[in-house]
Amino acid sequence: MKTVQNKLFQWFLTLWVGAYFGLYGSLSLGDTYPNKAIKFVIPFPAGSATDSLGRIVAQAMADDLGQAVTVENKAGANGILGAEQVKIAPADGYTFLVTTSTTQAANVSLYKSLSYDPVKDFTPIGKIGVTGFILMVKPDFPAKDLKEFLAYAKANPGKIYYGHGSSGSWVSGALLAQQAGLEVTAVPYKGIPQALTDLLSGQIQFAFADVGNAVAQMEGGTLRGLAITTKSKAFKAPLVPPINTLLKDYLVSAWFGLMAPANLPENIHKRVSASLEKVLKKPEVVSKINGIGIDMEIEDSATLGKTIVAEIQKWKLWVRAAGITPE
Repeated sequence: MKTVQNKLFQWFLTLWVGAYFGLYGSLSLGDTYPNKAIKFVIPFPAGSATDSLGRIVAQAMADDLGQAVTVENKAGANGILGAEQVKIAPADGYTFLVTTSTTQAANVSLYKSLSYDPVKDFTPIGKIGVTGFILMVKPDFPAKDLKEFLAYAKANPGKIYYGHGSSGSWVSGALLAQQAGLEVTAVPYKGIPQALTDLLSGQIQFAFADVGNAVAQMEGGTLRGLAITTKSKAFKAPLVPPINTLLKDYLVSAWFGLMAPANLPENIHKRVSASLEKVLKKPEVVSKINGIGIDMEIEDSATLGKTIVAEIQKWKLWVRAAGITPE
């Protein structure tokens, strides 16, 4: 009899222990997430469009998730340094990349070899928005519009320098030069704000800046915007005409999103994706994002994954059309 009782006791104990640890394991992976601070790695410097957007989303998601979301700028090499950092981070839901079309699409064609795979090495969380780039010059530049700018540049071959701090600003300048037949020299920077600093000091003659940075300079009277790279005018810059009014095949635009390291656990993936989707619907968040010159264009994780594959091909065509030789 005792033998039977002992076996029954051991059986119930086994079931209880299994149930307990099964429940505990489930809670530890899902219901208790997040239980410490989360980090957003931004692959461009402070003051860039990516940085401004990342900080807005970080604060909104911190409020929603109930944990601090810190921001770390890892600028350099056209976003590669930040992407590398997130690639090798643990896939535990505590490190994310505030990504762009530069890191996840354009770099594939801008470099002969890349230290990360933009598709295989990351888990898409969601797409957030898009922006164009505005051709910026100093107030005393001897051209009041795009037509005069192109004429001036053609009359001064080899004497015009432009700065770029992202793939979008790089391709924008190279594609303009290629389509308009200009002889200009590209100067690389860690980010667009650094390029604008040298533009203000006269070390370069023009630069392409994302709408947010461009409008801030235009409103302050420090720089002038001559034309924008998108097909239509930007909401924040309604007086700046599209470049394709003169060059009909011209088009460059950039997008922003959130990524995690590859193989993010499904329950954490769902939790973070749901949080991002939720905060991007809040009017105050939308207003802040629009306020920095980024137009909302939301995609869920599955759609963003497909978008990245398509964008890699699109940027390959843009880079080729711009006549850029991979470094």
